[in-house]
Amino acid sequence: MSSSQIVTSALTIMFPAVMIFAGIMDLMTLKIRNVLVIGIAVVYFIAAPLVGLSLYEMGLSMAVAGMVLAVSFGFFAAGWIGGGDAKLATATALWFGWDHILPYLIVSTLAGGLLTLAVIGFRSMLLPASFYSRPWIVKLHESKSGVPYGIAFAIGALFVFPDTVWFKALI
Repeated sequence: MSSSQIVTSALTIMFPAVMIFAGIMDLMTLKIRNVLVIGIAVVYFIAAPLVGLSLYEMGLSMAVAGMVLAVSFGFFAAGWIGGGDAKLATATALWFGWDHILPYLIVSTLAGGLLTLAVIGFRSMLLPASFYSRPWIVKLHESKSGVPYGIAFAIGALFVFPDTVWFKALI
């Protein structure tokens, strides 16, 4: 394996790792940090040429990300998702481009629906006393807290990732 392939593999493996981290972070803090979203986008622009994406393909990915940004910020304005969720969906859209955006959005939507039902169910239960020592669980249990959709976006990304050029660069 050449040093170029090692760098490409390292950059590519960062995407699923960061998506897992984003989902966990959102669960535990109900926030997705801007530095994480910016990192996802920056690594995309470094890794894309290394896996052989053309400028046209990168431009198409940016157009798809722009569409996801417009729709997700509409969802944010309606109060359906948080701002971090909207930014995460946008940065993730870069990685999936036109070819994989629909499966990513479908899986993320389905996972988000199931997640919402699970959170509603969790919030309808009485919180056991032992859970009060975990502030993140208490916050998640509060009815005024949001739903950590970063988890759904991570599930969608991990589901679709093996079908992408990114995964093929790893094997």
